[in-house]
Amino acid sequence: MITERSRAAHCASAELLASRAREALRGAGGSTIVASLLQEAAGHTDGTTAAPGPVPAAGAVRRSGADALAPYLLTGRTPPPEETAAVRLILAALPPAPQPPAAPPRGPEPPWTRAWIDWGLVTVLARLDAGAPPVPAPMPAGPPCYDGTAPRHRSAAQGGAGEGWVPWALRMGQLASLALPGLDTPVHQAAHSGAEALARGATRSLLRRDFATAARLTRWLAWLAADGAALPLDAALLVEDIALRGGGNRCLLDVAICRHLLGLEGA
Repeated sequence: MITERSRAAHCASAELLASRAREALRGAGGSTIVASLLQEAAGHTDGTTAAPGPVPAAGAVRRSGADALAPYLLTGRTPPPEETAAVRLILAALPPAPQPPAAPPRGPEPPWTRAWIDWGLVTVLARLDAGAPPVPAPMPAGPPCYDGTAPRHRSAAQGGAGEGWVPWALRMGQLASLALPGLDTPVHQAAHSGAEALARGATRSLLRRDFATAARLTRWLAWLAADGAALPLDAALLVEDIALRGGGNRCLLDVAICRHLLGLEGA
């Protein structure tokens, strides 16, 4: 059973990890992101201090997926050996599922989403630490198709050839940690075919003051722009709007990654 205290510890750990990743992306902070988080957490196991314990810290890395290592990928810096070792330790303690679950609607959504986030973390780790033994994480099936002619709230579970833009965009937002250069999967191909839905979803979320979702969807728009795709809106203006009104380190990390993808990191 997840208690309020446990939930708070996990949220605090996720925010701290996002803060460390933001600092690393702009060249500040320490030499490691994950390793320093685990080292600090190991010294605070009684829950009486501001720092989270090791279990919430490890869980934060798993939930963040590839974003835990994104600063190294985006800046071209080589992570120290202790950094990749820390990620491998977490993956050994909390291994990805050996068989990817079916994509929705044939299978439940959370395990499928979890499998994609795990795949992103393992894939980026392998690129940054090519000499180490690979961690098994099979690529899951691609997402349901987007149908621009479908009613906007129609989901894959309701049948039809494809989904409306609202549920489709929200699902893509959950997979935003995959929106990084060098990755090419069915999810990325879906982003290319659904740029309009992503733009609609980001705008809708911003108008609803759901800045976290707006930032995640803008990650995909920034990734598309960096990949040379034409967009139905100005992603840079959307990024700056979210930066002014958004909150929380997780949201601000997405904004920082967007800026980097768009070449705005010095702005």
